[in-house]
Order: sequence, then C-alpha cells, then structure tokens
Amino acid sequence: MSDFFEKSVQRAAENLRTIVLPEGEDQRTIDAAAKIIEMGFAKVILLGDVADIEARLKEKGADPTHLQILNPATDEKLDEFSTNFYEYRKHKGITPEQAANIVKDEIYFGTMLVKEGYADGLVAGACHSSADTIRPALQIIKPVPGLRTISSVFFMCLNGETYLFSDCALVQNPTAPQLCDIAIETTKTAFLFGIDPRVALLSYSTKGSGSGDGVDRVAHAADRAKEMIFALFGAKVLVDGELQFDAAFVPSVAELKCPDSPLKGDANVFIFPDLGSGNICYKAVQRLAGAEAFGPVLQGLAKPVNDLSRGCDAHDIVGTVALTAIQAAML
Repeated sequence: MSDFFEKSVQRAAENLRTIVLPEGEDQRTIDAAAKIIEMGFAKVILLGDVADIEARLKEKGADPTHLQILNPATDEKLDEFSTNFYEYRKHKGITPEQAANIVKDEIYFGTMLVKEGYADGLVAGACHSSADTIRPALQIIKPVPGLRTISSVFFMCLNGETYLFSDCALVQNPTAPQLCDIAIETTKTAFLFGIDPRVALLSYSTKGSGSGDGVDRVAHAADRAKEMIFALFGAKVLVDGELQFDAAFVPSVAELKCPDSPLKGDANVFIFPDLGSGNICYKAVQRLAGAEAFGPVLQGLAKPVNDLSRGCDAHDIVGTVALTAIQAAML
C-alpha cells in the first residue's frame, strides 16, 4: 500500500464527503464499500437491489446501516430527477417520458444525485465502459465554466514515488491547444494532491531529433504550456517538451539528449501525445512494474465524477473514492 494512498485516505477523512458508487451489485464495489466503512474516510451511497446488497455487506462483516443503499428503479427521488433531467436535456429533443426512463439507469441516477446535491462525487466504471460512465457527467454536471478541455489523469505509485500520467482515458487525438490545456489541468491536479509538478510533454522525438506532424504538435503545445503555466504558477513549475520518455525521466539520458532541459531527467508529470500511447503506457507500467494505478481521475468537471478501469479491484475503488472525496472537498 503506497504512501500516497495512505495520505489520500487521511486527507479524505479530514473532511468527510458523500460518494456514490452506482455499481452497487458488483462484488468489487461491495468489498470496497465494506473497506471504506471500516476505514471511515467517506460516506457511501450504493445503488442497486437493497436487500441483496445488505445481505452481501453482512457477509463481509460490514454494517449496512453505516451507508445508504438506494434502488434507482423505485427511489422516491425519481420524479424530481426526471423533471430536472428533462429540463437539462430538452434542448436536445428529449421527451419527459424518455427522461423518466433514462434516470432509472444507475449511472444517470448516481450522476443526478451529485448534480442535485445528495452526493458530493461519483466513482464508477468497474462494469461500465468509460463512455457510459463519463457521458452522463458531461450531459448533467458540465465542465467548469470557461474550461475548453475535459481530460483525465492517473496517479501511478511506484517505489515510493507518485507520478501523474495524462491523458490516458479521454481525449483521443488532442490538438496542440488541447495538449496545452491537459498540461495546465494536470499541473493544477498535482498541486491539489500535494505533489510538486515537473511537467514533460512526451513525443517520439527529443528537441527535434525526429520529425513529423506529431512532433510539431507536441513542441507547439509545450511552448504554449510553458507560457501559461508560468503565468499561473510562476517559475516554481518546470515544464519542457518535446521529450522522449527516457530524456524526461533518466538524468544521464537527459544530459546526453537535452542538456539544456530544465527538467534534467527528473519529470514526475507526463503528458502523452495521444490516448493510445497514454493508455498503453499506464497499463504496461501497472502490470509489468507493479505500480499502483489510481484513476482515471477526471479534470475540469464542476463536480467530481471519476472512472475506473474494468480490470480494477476493490483496492483501486477504495483509492479512487479517496481521491474523489479530496476533489469534492476542494471544489
């Protein structure tokens, strides 16, 4: 169990927040809820069949009265949620009847709990795709006003260090302005979680060693990100790109490939040039090196909704709930 995980749980416990877990009938979610009850760092709402979930929690030795269990198909808030969701989406042609059916879906119902103030954040994705988890949040909760790019970040914990990988789950082929946005939002996330960010925008090229549209895109994004991050945070944040991973991470390689880089091979925030490279890399580091991977944590929503990998376990859910609670306390 990483130091980052333990510190996150401690921070979450300082300001208890209510987190909804819509996949309440998934065994990993039940195991995670039982652990959260034991650790006491968040309040939990589980969605699903009430009697079934209560029985399975008791099998784990957990007291069901220490959390809320709601059935989206029968809950008394359905009329309120149907009416409000219709108002949010009628400009898209949705009918009241369609709205009433949609909010019975556990992810939509859980997202409405967050939107209407019954919960502070949501964690799902153990048995739903990223698209199915994130789409309701984009429709209902919306981005922070003025933000152009919603992105995601993974917290990768390895050998006592925590690294941020972004974007590994959401933006498929980011433009240079989007890469700049992702770098800025990930820098903000690092500070939110007490991490001193050193930001590398990654490529298959280091300072012009390769060529192509992808290299130019990352180089342009890096130049703009340096300006924007300096304007927001000053010289205390080091930013550089375009860099290959070894030039961003290994001091001896940086000395050879990019001796003038301010990072000096000591980056801890890695901005990937596209979703393919980011997603492959985080999973490779997780599975080959044994890193703890928490996320994807979404950046830029007005209230926190976070996705899980469908390959997650209960420990991953517990960690992501802690991160979500911290986000909720800071928004």
